[in-house]
Amino acid sequence: MVSEVRQAVLADQLPLTGARLAAAVQSTGKLLGATGMLRTVDQVQAELQGLGPLQHLLEDLSVTDILVNGPDEVWVDGGAGLRRTSLRFRTDAEVRALATRLISAAGRRLDDGNPCVDVRLAAFRVHAVLPPVSNRGTLLSIRVQRHREFTMDELIQSGTLDPLMAEVLHAVVVRRLNFLVSGATGTGKTTLLSTLLALSASSERLVTVEDAAELNPRHPHAVSLQCRHNNAESSGAIDLAELVRQAMRMRPDRLIVGECRGAEVRELLAAMNTGHSGAGGTIHSNSAETVPARLMALGSLAGLNREAITLQAASALDVVVHLVRSPGGRQVAVIGLVELDDAGALRVRPALVRCGGGCEAAPGWARLQDLLRIGPQS
Repeated sequence: MVSEVRQAVLADQLPLTGARLAAAVQSTGKLLGATGMLRTVDQVQAELQGLGPLQHLLEDLSVTDILVNGPDEVWVDGGAGLRRTSLRFRTDAEVRALATRLISAAGRRLDDGNPCVDVRLAAFRVHAVLPPVSNRGTLLSIRVQRHREFTMDELIQSGTLDPLMAEVLHAVVVRRLNFLVSGATGTGKTTLLSTLLALSASSERLVTVEDAAELNPRHPHAVSLQCRHNNAESSGAIDLAELVRQAMRMRPDRLIVGECRGAEVRELLAAMNTGHSGAGGTIHSNSAETVPARLMALGSLAGLNREAITLQAASALDVVVHLVRSPGGRQVAVIGLVELDDAGALRVRPALVRCGGGCEAAPGWARLQDLLRIGPQS
């Protein structure tokens, strides 16, 4: 039935609408009733425009990632860690067909000549890998972008932020300190960054630079630049480093790099060191203390030696905000200061550390209070 309707709507090559789908279902002559009609229309629409058999997983609004490991395994992440679903595909060819359609929708090609492809669609970021690069069949990793930004109060209520940490981060934005949000994959770095950017003054112009556009701050003057991958002729790519250079010519009051993961760290630190205060971004790191090591690695990709990246980062960055995933969900674990230690090495000194249901002061707390001009806390 679904296959019959799909073939009917594809045959005339007209724009796909709900009305056309309903007409195609009726043309089959089967008596489905109102409920059956809607179910069939939804199934065909999901197969042609959505995630096909995976579409119903999006009904759980907590789902942020869908992972398909061949035809027999489908996993989801709803914020509390990965869990396996009961969903199965009939064959690996069905998984491959879904992956190929999603990649094609973004104007890219997934085939034996291009077995690993990453694309950005309207509501998803999709990564696909084909055999024999994958030895378990077609692999599909889908990051779901929920078009909803959270307020600071909502992050406090969800347990992501402690009230004192929320006050401190608000002051970080207002005082225009330069900051990085760090954490492992799926800890909520982009969510927190969007929330912080929304605290910027309405008179400020925000320019965000991302590999795939995910930031969507509630702000009246925010513009976004997004990387462009090579076309079918392996040309035309625009990387993050180039976009940072372009963004600096766009009169940004705040320059934000969605994720520092390569040579663009050089341009971002240079911007921070040349008067672009209030800048920020995210960075992958297992802890706040290992952010300096991560910066060293990224700096080397940009041709910077250890001394250069140390001096640039120490003078450019003020604060690191580190997120973790706990049994209770995502939460800010550490707010730390970027500084040089007695030996001249770059370090992040904790100022506030999450402890149970609240947080406690750490060695860098007094200096952070001075930077933010906030009074002592009991």
